[in-house]
Amino acid sequence: MIQVDRLTKQYGPVTAIRDVSFNVEKGGIVGFLGPNGAGKTTTMRILSCFMPATGGSARVAGYDVFSQSLEVRKRIGYLPENIPLYGELSVSAYLDFVAEIKGVDRSERKRRVADVMDRCDVTDVQHRLIGKLSKGYRQRVGLAQALVNDPDVLILDEPTIGLDPVQVAEIRALIKSLSGQHTVILSTHILPEVSMVCEGVIIINRGRIAAQGSLDRLAEEFFPTSRIQLQIVGPVEVVGPALRQVPGVLRVEHEGPADGAGIYLVESMRDRDVRDSLAQLVAERRWGLLELHQLGMSLEEVFLRVVAGEEFGGGA
Repeated sequence: MIQVDRLTKQYGPVTAIRDVSFNVEKGGIVGFLGPNGAGKTTTMRILSCFMPATGGSARVAGYDVFSQSLEVRKRIGYLPENIPLYGELSVSAYLDFVAEIKGVDRSERKRRVADVMDRCDVTDVQHRLIGKLSKGYRQRVGLAQALVNDPDVLILDEPTIGLDPVQVAEIRALIKSLSGQHTVILSTHILPEVSMVCEGVIIINRGRIAAQGSLDRLAEEFFPTSRIQLQIVGPVEVVGPALRQVPGVLRVEHEGPADGAGIYLVESMRDRDVRDSLAQLVAERRWGLLELHQLGMSLEEVFLRVVAGEEFGGGA
């Protein structure tokens, strides 16, 4: 649905992005991540036909963003970080205006506007002027305008910025519900948000794609070891060294008190599951086992590893 091949954008002597390539499958929701100045907004502006690229190609919903930009614009919904709302219009009048300029048929326009107001929870303020709304409500109106033409592709730049926790949860649920119906590319600095709603991740750094794929695949690529957390009641000076002797264990860290229930973080080879061996050891030594579970790698850890360029067993 979105095909990007060797996309490059230069601003005079400055290269914002270089040779950016990625694909987003139909109906997928993908997080587009990167530090400030990495090239996220530039890429999204090119995909939304807001600006041309210097080189490379991009296709959205089967149409070229350069030579067929009008066809692309009919099939996308774009929520920029700074939403160009008209403060002197009411919410319903603004959404009706956006639906009209996006080519929504007159017979469908009223229904579509009512539908997106309901989905984005702005029906109760539909007659109020946008300029009088809170930032959270303005953000919801911006999302509603992106959805009003029922687009094939949604390009969302920081969709939950300025929302309170309840509103954030509602918008996350809305975005997740779009999976399968719409193709979504989502840019945000809130990494847990990506983990909750996105099926894949694209990480851009210094204008180039640094990594892409599912979180599980990226975790395996950049963290070739597994981590297991145990809470054991036993003498620290004995427990730690004993855990290190288990075949497959690479490293053991201890947290907590020197006596009583201590927490141990065990790092092992990813292709060797040592949980059963650890449990057997604790049982044989008659220590108390209060907790044993495998820790997953968070998106934040993967992101920092990729962006920092740290190498761990052959990372990026």
